[in-house]
Amino acid sequence: MQVILLKDVKGSGKAGEVVKVSDGYARNLLIPKKMAMEATEANLRVLEQQRAEIEAQRALDLSVAQDLKAKLEKAKGVDIEVKAGDNGRLFGAITSQDIADAFEKQFLIKLDKKKIVLKEPIKQTGPHDVELKLFQGVSAKVKVNVKGIK
Repeated sequence: MQVILLKDVKGSGKAGEVVKVSDGYARNLLIPKKMAMEATEANLRVLEQQRAEIEAQRALDLSVAQDLKAKLEKAKGVDIEVKAGDNGRLFGAITSQDIADAFEKQFLIKLDKKKIVLKEPIKQTGPHDVELKLFQGVSAKVKVNVKGIK
């Protein structure tokens, strides 16, 4: 079945593209969640009219992501205090949600935890480099300073 994607769908395509997907995937997931619509002649004509709006929105999202990257790189890093043992090993772990909360608390920058890339949860005190994928092609590296408290 051919569908017009209304939102970016990982593994299928970007918003505004006409892609071929299986019937079940389209009818059970994409169309009910308003992520796509069936590619009929009328819908294709509407898509051509909306293509300029989609490109403008993508350009706006890109500029917002670049501004956020500049703000994040200005910030020296975020400090997180957690309970730790004598050898610097944490009781628990620092997750992407903890990092997002710390940025919001310290710098008033709201981050989505899904944009924070951690290969594994942080379980040791000290500085750690963390990558943030803000938009396609825009990523920032930030420093997370984990301080242990008793």
